[in-house]
Amino acid sequence: MKKTVASLLAGVVALGSFASVGTAAENNERNNPVELFSGSSPISITDQSWKAPAGSASEDKVWGYLESVKGNLNLSAKEDIRGKFKISEQNTNSKTGSQHYRLSQYISGIPVYGADQTLHIDKAGNVTSLLGSVVEDVYQTIPQPLIQLQTISGADAILAAEQDATLEHGPLGEPQVTPTADLYYFIVDGEPKLAYKTEVNVLEPEPLRIRYFISAENGSVLFKYNILENLTGTGTGVFGDTKTFETRLSGSTYQLYDSTRGKGIVTYTAKNKTSLPGTLLTSTNNVWTDKAAVDAHTYAERTYDYYLQHFGRNSLDNNGLQIRSTVHYYTSYNNAFWNGAQIVFGDGDGSTFTLLSGDLDVVGHELTHGVTEKTSNLEYYGEPGALNESFSDIIGNSIEGANWLIGDKVYTPGVAGDALRSLANPPLYGQPDKYSDRYTGTGDEGGVHTNSGINNKAFYLAAQGGTFNGVTVTGIGREDAVQIYYNALVYYLTTSSNFSAARTAIIQSATELFGAGSAQVTAVTKAYNAVGVY
Repeated sequence: MKKTVASLLAGVVALGSFASVGTAAENNERNNPVELFSGSSPISITDQSWKAPAGSASEDKVWGYLESVKGNLNLSAKEDIRGKFKISEQNTNSKTGSQHYRLSQYISGIPVYGADQTLHIDKAGNVTSLLGSVVEDVYQTIPQPLIQLQTISGADAILAAEQDATLEHGPLGEPQVTPTADLYYFIVDGEPKLAYKTEVNVLEPEPLRIRYFISAENGSVLFKYNILENLTGTGTGVFGDTKTFETRLSGSTYQLYDSTRGKGIVTYTAKNKTSLPGTLLTSTNNVWTDKAAVDAHTYAERTYDYYLQHFGRNSLDNNGLQIRSTVHYYTSYNNAFWNGAQIVFGDGDGSTFTLLSGDLDVVGHELTHGVTEKTSNLEYYGEPGALNESFSDIIGNSIEGANWLIGDKVYTPGVAGDALRSLANPPLYGQPDKYSDRYTGTGDEGGVHTNSGINNKAFYLAAQGGTFNGVTVTGIGREDAVQIYYNALVYYLTTSSNFSAARTAIIQSATELFGAGSAQVTAVTKAYNAVGVY
């Protein structure tokens, strides 16, 4: 129990970034890599033989079903299921009438990090699937309850994280989000540790959003990695087109503030500095000439509208969350990022990138990270991180709907026809399109940008169809495909979902939306066969 696990990935790698800001491979040379979720066992139960007692309430069905599958959950018949799991969220799909539950595993009243599950009940009241992961209850093998080993407070853990980040990156600026520290059992190399989860989220000396797991016993860093979700009126957009959008009149001044959508869509300028959110953009005549701001504001509106019209979702959190954008961040900044509170755009250096707000699929990609954070919360590391990236690509690309490319409008403005990624042909831009070709190193947060191509290719095949790797898929169209993937993202996937779990989740999602044996279920099943994910 006294073994200290060295920290991982001290450097900065941009989440969703089009341009990396740090070299993960170099950073890993001075750290010992730890496998995230190393003690978890995947669950994928789609057997529908269990039938709920007539007249039982929905939550009773959840507990009754979990009682019936105790063996799959590493529990003995005598153990109390309600003491080992807690329901954290319940949603009803208005389109299908299905009920979707999120649960978490607990040991002695403390949640186990990454041991999350989703359970699904159809409109007839039958449980259709249980997906996610669990860890074995190793509490009885510990000589004393781990809570007795807790010697530091949450405030101490926050301070330890800040001190570590300062040593690595220099003096830190003011936090963008007030830090908190939540206590978990965190499984390291199959061994439970009592740990606080916290994060450092600052803009100075550089944009950082580092997630920390701090030992509650001695304040050491058990694990860390950067989760900064980076991408790489009337007015004129970045490419000279005229756009119309909502603004707000305050006195005699117009503000780039749309109060008609959710709790608002607001656009600021950092004036090539690094403070956020910056200065609210204004105009005396409601004619806007800041091209970056025009596109950032318009594309945020379009992304909001797409989620509402296609999925019935009210902003990123489904509760009207205000969408804030800041343009002109820093000087010649070849990136953009979602930091958990807002989206930020650099102007680019004119060679690698032009103004990054000028591409709708870039904006849609970044804001989808916010949706993921509010729903499945796919961990931004390894296979869950690659799925996180992929779903942002898939939905961002679908919002634009023009082609199968990501970032083609703003990447290398002097080079025609290129892009950052292609859903149709991932290897064209250095990504694998088959699971057997996946990257297995520790760079790029375990290949989050690289391996996203595998799931992207599966989506493309399901939507567009074609023969790949000896498998012929009949496409179902982009709209049906994106409905299936969105439904899987918000209801079925969990923090630790890997590619195999995503396959099961997407097949279950297609079954819920279109029925077992439908063309849609066949298409997504064959698409994952084609990319070698089982």
